[in-house]
Amino acid sequence: MRKTMRPALVAGLTVASALTVVLATPALSSAAPTPALSNAASILASGGDLASPEKKDIAMQLVSSAENSSLDWKAQYSYIEDIGDGRGYTAGIIGFCSGTGDMLELVQAYTNSVPNNPLAKYLPALRNVNGTDSHTGLGQAFVDAWKAAAKTSQFQAAQNSERDRVYFNPSVNQAKSDGLGALGQFIYYDAIVMHGPGNSSDSFGGIRNSAIKKAKPPSQGGNETTYLKAFLDARKVIMKQEEAHADTSRVDTEQLVFLNAGNLDLHTPLNWKVYGDPYTIN
Repeated sequence: MRKTMRPALVAGLTVASALTVVLATPALSSAAPTPALSNAASILASGGDLASPEKKDIAMQLVSSAENSSLDWKAQYSYIEDIGDGRGYTAGIIGFCSGTGDMLELVQAYTNSVPNNPLAKYLPALRNVNGTDSHTGLGQAFVDAWKAAAKTSQFQAAQNSERDRVYFNPSVNQAKSDGLGALGQFIYYDAIVMHGPGNSSDSFGGIRNSAIKKAKPPSQGGNETTYLKAFLDARKVIMKQEEAHADTSRVDTEQLVFLNAGNLDLHTPLNWKVYGDPYTIN
């Protein structure tokens, strides 16, 4: 069972509108300034690219430890349940929700690629429940269909693709533009998974805006560690505004542990705790 609950994205999001949200958000815009050569050197000095295969797998394990109490993130393709957070079903490798738009987009993208799939017939119901916690038209039959689809490489690929399009690529690209290394890129990614893209005060973009008011990122001449601490402080303020996020250990006993140790590269071995449970990546 997941121990955290990601706030809702904009209700009624369509595939096109979600992409608009990502591209229109200043914090995630493709128009975000490219770091100067000195900033690029800073990125290389502090850990490089979270999108490299080995670092990306570490990122997925770290998120899974908090979202699923397991490092086996690939086992989560078939995960689905209503965790009682008002967002309907939560499912898959990063917690796509039936009430927040991203599950609808995922199933639509999957159906575009594989029209005859177990979930295609639930698209009308997913549109109807979007923005609510309703199970109308879904229920156990939908849960069973999700688990059946998750056994296929096509649905696993669809989950990977939507994760990257909506969450991983925008957050990592923004972190690189801000001059951050692998740890900073992960800190951004974990935040967008929980809080969603956007520029409202409780979204990823809003948290970043709050942090920049307190400390400059490396791309603006600031210290990387100082800035990341400001970002995590701003994130914790938002987390504590919702009961489901009041436990901030994924920041306190995971991300701050790495940051305080100066592990801006996310070098292994990594040792941390989430909700009191210990984890290690060697």
